[in-house]
Amino acid sequence: MTTPLPDRAGRRCHNVLNSIAAALYFSPDLDRELAGVGIEDSRGAYFATRAAAMGAVGPGTVTATFYNFHHELVARHVPVVWRTASPETVIEARSRAVDATLRRLLGEDVSASKEVAEAAELALRAAEACTRTARPLYAAYADLPVPDAPHLALYHAATLLREHRGDGHLAVLLDSELDPVEALVSHTATGKGMTPRWALGTRGWSRTDWEEAVLRLRGRGLLDANGELTEAGVAFRKDIEVRTDRLDRAPYEHLGAAGVERLMELGKALLLTAFTAGAFPEGMIGKE
Repeated sequence: MTTPLPDRAGRRCHNVLNSIAAALYFSPDLDRELAGVGIEDSRGAYFATRAAAMGAVGPGTVTATFYNFHHELVARHVPVVWRTASPETVIEARSRAVDATLRRLLGEDVSASKEVAEAAELALRAAEACTRTARPLYAAYADLPVPDAPHLALYHAATLLREHRGDGHLAVLLDSELDPVEALVSHTATGKGMTPRWALGTRGWSRTDWEEAVLRLRGRGLLDANGELTEAGVAFRKDIEVRTDRLDRAPYEHLGAAGVERLMELGKALLLTAFTAGAFPEGMIGKE
């Protein structure tokens, strides 16, 4: 009999792996590798790197699967990036960037350690229970081969689990009737998302777009006059995460309670090392 998972264990495990996967998008190694194939704009590099597994898709597909980016921002870079470098070329550059980033943040010894190999094995085992249905980004990455090197295999598995939960989360946002800006505003109000400055600087929305979303959320009783979540707003955001947990429970149930606990333990140690090495910009997360 499988031991039941502790409450929110899958979410906590995902959050650790998600952070490890997200570190790539702040890496100078990625900027260097993408510039080496002709993609020098940081926004274009992001869209190309994350979307390449889907092939040479158009801006509509990227906007749909990324959810919280302004379509006009996406359309400025996609499909221009595919005329500069093919998706296959971007995937190869991405792999080189992952290798360089993990070696730099974790160090050579840790990257080649038995702990990283164990974490990769556990994360890949969890990903065995992911499903492709209605999960386009996860499904695209699931079609890529698993790298041989353990640190690259760990990153691949972390990406699979990140996009699997992410695709399910978007379904919950739609069902909750949150548009892209409302999703950003309400998440930021929890103090766990990007600051408004970061969101506006990277997602393509204007300050007017943001303020109009705030007004809509106030009208629903989810934000107060100071832009803080109301009691109903707190419950609303918690419910979104619980429903996302439900859609994402299979990988962690498949891994089992002991495996999830061990993967979290290993992942937290790796994430702390990466964070200490400067994996993420200061001031990115919070309300200000």
